[in-house]
Amino acid sequence: MQPAPDWTAPWFAPVAEEGRVVGAALARGEALPQALDTRGPCPVRFALQAELPAGVAYEQFIFDTGRVPTRENLHDFFNGLCWLRFPLTKQRLNRLQAAEIAAAGVGAVRGPVRDALTLFDENAALLQAPEPLWEALVARDWQHLFVTLRPLWAQARLVLFGHALLEKLVAPYKSITAHVLREPVPLALGDDLAAWDAWLAAGLSAAQFAAKPFTPLPVLGVPGWWPANEGPGFYADASVFRPPRPPASA
Repeated sequence: MQPAPDWTAPWFAPVAEEGRVVGAALARGEALPQALDTRGPCPVRFALQAELPAGVAYEQFIFDTGRVPTRENLHDFFNGLCWLRFPLTKQRLNRLQAAEIAAAGVGAVRGPVRDALTLFDENAALLQAPEPLWEALVARDWQHLFVTLRPLWAQARLVLFGHALLEKLVAPYKSITAHVLREPVPLALGDDLAAWDAWLAAGLSAAQFAAKPFTPLPVLGVPGWWPANEGPGFYADASVFRPPRPPASA
């Protein structure tokens, strides 16, 4: 599972404590499922990938058994850390996936709700921020968001949820983009991530995901996250900080 994550990076902050402990267990020779299972209360256990029967959907197996098939790689390492940090939300996502499978079965195409659930699980971020930042983000007004309103980011918290997103940031590059849930985290929750988890799990629904409730955010544009974004031309790169799509013609 190389390269090793830099746990001092701001994007890893929510999972850094558990990541260091699990990483140390792996260095002692423990298997990843075992290393994850020793960490705190969690609604699931972690299993070897070989326990997933052929022909059984991954999400259905978790729902039926309470066990998460886990490979010895960074992707599943971060998935396990997200289960430890956001157990209620991960369990809610699994239940929504299982409900979609029960309704439509498992076919060659997942369907819009399952696609959106998977996208959230893999690549989502959560944002707690003043309203002007939200307005600029949804408008994809990158100069306003990151330059004009830069001082407001001191009042914002961006927390990465998606495990594939965290995996990419082990070797960061400018174009890494999160799908931010278009549901502001209440300011009253402060920095209590257990409260974030409970709030998020209570509000997620299939109807919400059917509407694809995301907006893109190149995460290395966040002030304080990447030294290069202090440069005057950083946000002028339209291949990363893309303008809004023009409305479809009638």
